[in-house]
Amino acid sequence: MSLKEQITEDMKTAMRAKDSERLGTIRLLLSAMKQKEVDERIELDDLAVVAIVDKLIKQRKDSIAAFEQAARQDLADKEKAEMAVLLAYLPARMSAEEVSAAVQAIVIELGAKGPGDMGKVMGAVKAQLAGKADMGQVSAAVKAALAG
Repeated sequence: MSLKEQITEDMKTAMRAKDSERLGTIRLLLSAMKQKEVDERIELDDLAVVAIVDKLIKQRKDSIAAFEQAARQDLADKEKAEMAVLLAYLPARMSAEEVSAAVQAIVIELGAKGPGDMGKVMGAVKAQLAGKADMGQVSAAVKAALAG
């Protein structure tokens, strides 16, 4: 079963269970997926769905930080609940050590040296680690690898 089909099934389950918060988050995700399919006239594969989930989670993290800074814990809790639902659709994340090792291998493979090669390395790393690792963590590992 593809990730897209799994999300649709989860929506049906949430409807039957009358779990309105989970249902709302899943509908939001399905809406973002549909928008991408319509805009680009493509059929999303699992990797594209994971990228959309990643983007929505990043938005939630940003919102949580903003709400907590503004002392709106009620809104921050709502965003955290949505983020928990979305996290279930991501594959297992790589550890910091695994990310660092993968980045080192790519840097050696490309023969990259110095911060000027950051864009070239990030392009290759994104292609290999998309959906498997947090891109903020990946970027920090690339900077460290190119600095040393």
